[in-house]
Amino acid sequence: MIRNDVNILTIPELIKIYIDEFNVSKERQLMIKGENYYKVENDILDRKMYRYEDEHKVEDETKTNNRLAHGFMHILVDDKVNYLLVKPYTLECKDEKYLKSVTDILGKRFQKKLSQLGTEASNKGKAWLHPYINPNGEFKAMKIPSEQCIPIWMDNDHEELQAFIRFYGVEVYEGKEKKIITKAEYHTFDGVAYYMQDSNGEIILDAEMYLNTDGENLILPHFEVNGVRGTWERVPFVPFKNNDFELPDLQFVKTLVDDYDKSRSDVSNDIEDIKNFIMGLRGYGGEKLSDFMRDLSYYRAVKLDADENAGLEKIETTINIDAAEKHYQQLRKDIFDFGQGVDKNSDKLGNSPSGIALKFIYSGLDLNCNAMEDNFKWAFEQLLYFVNKYMELTKQTASNEEITIVFNRDIAINESQAITDCQNSKGTISNQTIIANHPWVKDAGTELSQIEEENRAHEPPTFGDGEDEE
Repeated sequence: MIRNDVNILTIPELIKIYIDEFNVSKERQLMIKGENYYKVENDILDRKMYRYEDEHKVEDETKTNNRLAHGFMHILVDDKVNYLLVKPYTLECKDEKYLKSVTDILGKRFQKKLSQLGTEASNKGKAWLHPYINPNGEFKAMKIPSEQCIPIWMDNDHEELQAFIRFYGVEVYEGKEKKIITKAEYHTFDGVAYYMQDSNGEIILDAEMYLNTDGENLILPHFEVNGVRGTWERVPFVPFKNNDFELPDLQFVKTLVDDYDKSRSDVSNDIEDIKNFIMGLRGYGGEKLSDFMRDLSYYRAVKLDADENAGLEKIETTINIDAAEKHYQQLRKDIFDFGQGVDKNSDKLGNSPSGIALKFIYSGLDLNCNAMEDNFKWAFEQLLYFVNKYMELTKQTASNEEITIVFNRDIAINESQAITDCQNSKGTISNQTIIANHPWVKDAGTELSQIEEENRAHEPPTFGDGEDEE
């Protein structure tokens, strides 16, 4: 447990140690790589070509260096997030009044926030949501980039936070010179303290954040509502984990994607370099191999010694396209298999796969989404603590009834088969259930109301049973 005691490190010293260790950690580097590969900024883009001169390796900028980055991670992550999180989620609770209050507090944008958290967690292993109360007294939740976050856990399961460090760069001007300084926030149950890094790299108090305080207490409250300051009584950060190991999706396929990029780039280089034939003159007169490569690249010929063995010959070069293509196909299959995605160009999809075939094809994606769904449901439960606390602060009535979030997956179906199944189910299950499962229906309640209205419009007029008028 972190303590601020004269016999141990001070809080600023501990913050510096945590930041320095996290900056060079494999965990943070993988977070950055995960986002880079999602943006198709793969490692292949940094590749350089080399040659050897006098047994020394030197960069050769004259060599063909096509660097083909492929967006596998962008496809895998977007498919996963769209499959699990894009369709509107459902909140279920027996107390409808309480449910409406929670829905209103979260706001309409929370659906979009979930998608953003899904992308962040997939790319970086986990995403962080920071609940806060804005100056207008409204409940808000902000996604914090994971590479700025250092959680300090109480337990090995990473379920309860003891403290939390957030650090980030801020642009400032000293005169006309622009600089980046690092600021740090240290969040605990009791509030938050603000620090910054000085020119010597030491962590010091951020005096700018304490201008309107009495200067006695370094721990400031989490929020202020109606002029009253307070704390959440918890560390106000909620982890949305990608999986139990908090690993990004890139971890499982990076070497495969890198090999695919490298192989395709190498073949692209060969195709660009290859000529229908190369004129070779027997009796090479160059002194260095670099001279030979330069002449071959520029003149498509080389200088040879003038002797009786000198001559001209045609040297043909070929590429084993079949072997290269088989290698690409296997790599692509492996990427989607181990990345637990769906290759839409796969022959397995065919023209109109059956419902059973679709379930098999999507089984890997389902497993991948199951891990995220379990962790996101747990995170939502943690977020509800802050929502209930906000309701208490604003004199709203909370409830002891449990709220459950249901993620409605965008499941691929065989539409014709689904419609046929709905028709065949008449008389066996209720019309409401049939309508709810029809692929063309977006809202079962609205559709039922429309059907009833159309039925009334087609009913024949009715006449009274009274006697005829005289």
